Amino acid sequence: MFDAVLGIDPGLSRCGYGVVRRAGSSLVPVAFGVLRTPPELDLPERLALLADDLDDLLDEVRPAAVAVERVLFQVNARTAIAVGMASGLALAAAARRSIPVTHYSPNEVKLAVTGHGGAEKGQVQSMVARLCGLDAPPKPPDAADALALAVCHLWAARITTAAGAADAAGVGGPDGLGRAVAAALAREANR
Repeated sequence: MFDAVLGIDPGLSRCGYGVVRRAGSSLVPVAFGVLRTPPELDLPERLALLADDLDDLLDEVRPAAVAVERVLFQVNARTAIAVGMASGLALAAAARRSIPVTHYSPNEVKLAVTGHGGAEKGQVQSMVARLCGLDAPPKPPDAADALALAVCHLWAARITTAAGAADAAGVGGPDGLGRAVAAALAREANR
C-alpha cells in the first residue's frame, strides 16, 4: 500500500494540493493547500513559478504516488488551456522523480468519495472532511478537491489489491470485479 499520495487539482491561478496517507483503516491528511501564481505576471513567469512550487512540494512531501484530475472539456477554452499547462507541469515534476501518476475524472473522484458520481462540490468537501477526520471542510475548495483525489487513489489501490485477491481465489472475473468495486466504494462511502 502507498505511504502517501499527493492529489493535484491543477490550475494556473490556484493549483490545489492534498497529501493523504493511510494509517490502518484511517485516512490521515498530511498537508493541503493551494499554490498560487500572480495573474499580473506573464504566462511564462507564472508557469516557471508554479513549476518551482510543484518541485518544492514533491521534494518536501516525497509521495509514493500522484493523483491528478483529468483535464476535461471546459466551456472556457482559455481556462482549459491553463489547466492543461498546470497539469503538464505536475506530470513532468512527478516523472522526473519516477513517481507514478494516475489521472481521475471528476466523476470518478465523486463516486469514490461520496458514492455518487454526480455529487455536488459541497457534498465532496463535507465527505473529505469526514473521511480525513477534519473539523470542517478544507478550504479553499481546490485543496478539498486535491484531498479527494488522494483519497480516491488510496481507495482505488485498495480495491485493485482486493480484486487481485478475489481473482486469485477464483471469484473474480469482469462481473465479479465490477460488483466488488461497487461494493467496496459503497462500504467506504458509508463509513
